[in-house]
Amino acid sequence: MSATARPERSILQYHKQIGFDAITTMNGARIILPNAVLENGISHLSGKYILSKLVIMPDTLISVETSDGIYSNVEIPEWNSTCYNGFPNLPTQGTLYKILVSGKSDTLYRQVESILTDDTYYTVANGDLVQIMSKNATKWNGICAMLEALHISKAETVYFGDDNDDIEPIQMCGTGVAVANAIAAAINEADYVAGSNDGDGVAHFIEANILSN
Repeated sequence: MSATARPERSILQYHKQIGFDAITTMNGARIILPNAVLENGISHLSGKYILSKLVIMPDTLISVETSDGIYSNVEIPEWNSTCYNGFPNLPTQGTLYKILVSGKSDTLYRQVESILTDDTYYTVANGDLVQIMSKNATKWNGICAMLEALHISKAETVYFGDDNDDIEPIQMCGTGVAVANAIAAAINEADYVAGSNDGDGVAHFIEANILSN
């Protein structure tokens, strides 16, 4: 199983190599099970309200992940996004999985927190990328759905993580493992610390602690 903040298109190469039985993508906004797909999107009403506040913030990069692709208010070649200048109107009637925000303002996090609706929350990834999602879209909710579908108990699971989105699964799974280059909050909650993910720390941990047993 895999649980990631990334969209499905970003992990297809790993899925082809490993063949995951189930995948939680976009922090639980889209959960792919053996016989079903679950979606926990932001309501269009909430999305449009939040975007109406974001567009008046200066020097703010805004993107939305949707079931029809990713749209941004500037070109982002590495994301292969579609440039869209129509915010706060939504670019599609498809599912709105995430609103992604970054900018130069030192108060961006506080500004985002002040415009959230009752059914949304935000996390910060890679130190500076704000992700706004439905409160139902969490990695832990996705993991619970995958475990139930595959008839696996939480106590049997080993979870590896490195960022804010990983703290809850590290706490809740049977064994929580942070990699050495994880944020301090994730390391503090982990049962074990593996080597850096830049040095195949997860693979070495699995070889030493799981495959060898």
